[in-house]
Amino acid sequence: MSRFWKIALIVVAVLVVGAVGLRLMHKPGAAGRSQAGASSGQSGAPGEGKGKDEPVPVTVEPVAVQNVPVYLTALGTVQALNTVTVSPQVGGLLMRLNFTEGQEVHKGEVLAEIDPRSLQAAYDQAVARKGQDAAQLSTARSNLARSQDLVKQGYISKQDMDTLRNTVSQYEAAVAADEASINDAKVQLGYTKVIAPITGLAGIRGVDPGNIVTTSSSIVTLTEVHPINVIFPLPEQNVELVRSSQARGEPLEVAALDSAGSKVIAGKGVLKVINNQIDTSTGTFNLKAEFPNDENALFPGQFVNVRLKVNTVQGGLVIPSQAVQRGPDGDYVYLLQPDSTVKMQPVTTGQEVGDTHVMVTQGLKAAEQVVTEGQFRLKPGSKVKALKPGEVPAAPTEAELKKAAQGAKDGGRRGRRG
Repeated sequence: MSRFWKIALIVVAVLVVGAVGLRLMHKPGAAGRSQAGASSGQSGAPGEGKGKDEPVPVTVEPVAVQNVPVYLTALGTVQALNTVTVSPQVGGLLMRLNFTEGQEVHKGEVLAEIDPRSLQAAYDQAVARKGQDAAQLSTARSNLARSQDLVKQGYISKQDMDTLRNTVSQYEAAVAADEASINDAKVQLGYTKVIAPITGLAGIRGVDPGNIVTTSSSIVTLTEVHPINVIFPLPEQNVELVRSSQARGEPLEVAALDSAGSKVIAGKGVLKVINNQIDTSTGTFNLKAEFPNDENALFPGQFVNVRLKVNTVQGGLVIPSQAVQRGPDGDYVYLLQPDSTVKMQPVTTGQEVGDTHVMVTQGLKAAEQVVTEGQFRLKPGSKVKALKPGEVPAAPTEAELKKAAQGAKDGGRRGRRG
């Protein structure tokens, strides 16, 4: 192709592109859409403004007044009231065990029996020795009595009389020693029956019948669980609050809750002891509460959440927890105004009241209305329609529906005319 034709083709292509561009710039549809958009924007502004004037339906509840208990919570450990390791006090052959592992045994019950024959023989021997010495004492006393008359007649010297008196005293001492030996043998014989020192749950046995046991053997461990203790720590800043509450003279109530802290598993607990020092390594102090544990809800070694009631606020202000919002400057609520608008009201919250409410210490007054649902559509000064809990907005009437449909139809016609 020659140079002339190349230049001609380039000129034709430029002219075609320019013509297409001019046609697009002056296309009637684009202008119509631009005008329609402007017209729609102008006509939509009043509708938008009208929407903003419509009240926002929200749920409101009044600030309630009630007595609010003040609690301190902690993680505690259940501890048996008493724990006793039962060991025999004499050695010998273990003949039988009279308990079942895990059962509750009562104080005074025979837990185990040790072969008593050797100790029975020692006891019988002590009794026999006493009889022998008692007979000799009787003879010595008779000799002394007969010699009393003979000494007056000069047939017996005073030295012999002293010997007779000393013999009586010697046998009296022997009889007393024999009595002590009998008592000791009786005690040792009684140790062949191992008695439960407390009422409690029997653990796993440490020995089996047929074994030779000594005083260092462990037969079983008993734990007393009625009542039972719970040990729990609190931060040191609560020392004065707990001590002052206890100083009022009324027992402080304690409850044990499950691991989630939502259900009470053991109530009727009473604070018994505040430890006499603070642990400097943890900055906490320990407390001990006692529970009757009638239903065996608590078990030694168990971890529980502890709730200690230290006070009751009379006439506290309470609102639903969901009414409290979090902001950069702290907690706040939307407060309903007399003109059906809302404002942001800063509040200070205190003790939780159950699972759904919270006490407010500053920022609100009794009977004021706070928004509990619908806050996400609000801002300060918003117009609202206050609804009671569980109430829903009324359905639009037929006239309102027709008015809304007519408005939408008129807006569509204006857009088409533009």
